[in-house]
Amino acid sequence: MASTETAVAGILADYRLPAEIPFGVEFAPVMYRADYFDGEWHAGSLVPFADVPVNPAATALQFGQQAFEGMKAYKSTGSRPLLFRPNLNWRRFARSADRLRMPVLPAALFANALSAVVGALAEFIPGGRGQSLYLRPTLFGLDPHFAVKGSDRFVFLLIASPSDAYYAGQIRIMIERENFRAASGGTGDVKVGGNYAASLLANENCVARGFDQSLWLDPKSGENIEELSAMNFMAVIDGELHTPALSGSLLEGVTRDSLLRLAKHLGIKVSSRTMPVDELVRDIEVGRCSELFACGTGAIVAPIAAIGEADGREWSLRDVGQMSSKLRDALLDIQEANSDDPFGWVVGADDCEALTAFVEQ
Repeated sequence: MASTETAVAGILADYRLPAEIPFGVEFAPVMYRADYFDGEWHAGSLVPFADVPVNPAATALQFGQQAFEGMKAYKSTGSRPLLFRPNLNWRRFARSADRLRMPVLPAALFANALSAVVGALAEFIPGGRGQSLYLRPTLFGLDPHFAVKGSDRFVFLLIASPSDAYYAGQIRIMIERENFRAASGGTGDVKVGGNYAASLLANENCVARGFDQSLWLDPKSGENIEELSAMNFMAVIDGELHTPALSGSLLEGVTRDSLLRLAKHLGIKVSSRTMPVDELVRDIEVGRCSELFACGTGAIVAPIAAIGEADGREWSLRDVGQMSSKLRDALLDIQEANSDDPFGWVVGADDCEALTAFVEQ
């Protein structure tokens, strides 16, 4: 243990942030690891960031027994590292683990990992507007076998990446009418790698046509909007904020929930409902829908400049970024402690006991 602590201290002493900070490319030099075996979780610790040996027959590789989360630590105006609604991330991480027959990480261990990693990397949290220390809690099975059953050994890792926002400007999206990202009764409402792997082909196709992300439709009818490949979806229609209702095949995003609550707080009428894509296109054509945007932990809020079809048809939005920029600024002001937090969403990462209580609430 002493040698590991010495190695971690030496690595941190030599680490420097790069001049340019993109999203999810620069990895912090330390991570947190905890292992599950013999029916229980064992104490974790900070270790140097490095490759993790995995048997080629491990359930994580053979059967996709893997889940992860995406969250951020922010540098406040007082330089205290802050976390935003980590209780929601832990709950979703627990749901994902349970869905894939993996042991739920205890809240106290989750909080300890967050406090240890963010504490060690506090001076490396970039302080630009919308920048953060992106955190990726990850859980996967280790047992090697070809029988279709789950593992009895697992590893939990918390890795970090000093990052800018996923998208810095406006994006263009394409309606995906041929493929489906998730099935009803499947894993679309939890955060597992297979959901994102299933989106890659459609995303490549839409990028080849000049778009940034695919807009997925529901797997039952193929008519109703669900979400983008990496973000939830919102529309401004007649001055009101509309978003697809949770259906069991789309992800319950932390940013999605936060923006809906924040919009209500700001006096904006909110509707979570079934949203037929053809109805949305008509609303854009007649001017009822003035704005579209996407939201997620990585991107925060990404204004949508245009929505299109694979056949080349395309519709531009009238008021790109009007409401979304206001919501983004209001959300970031809370996350970065530049304004009051009327919801009690922010907690310091430096007090592990308080953080544990927050995660457990």
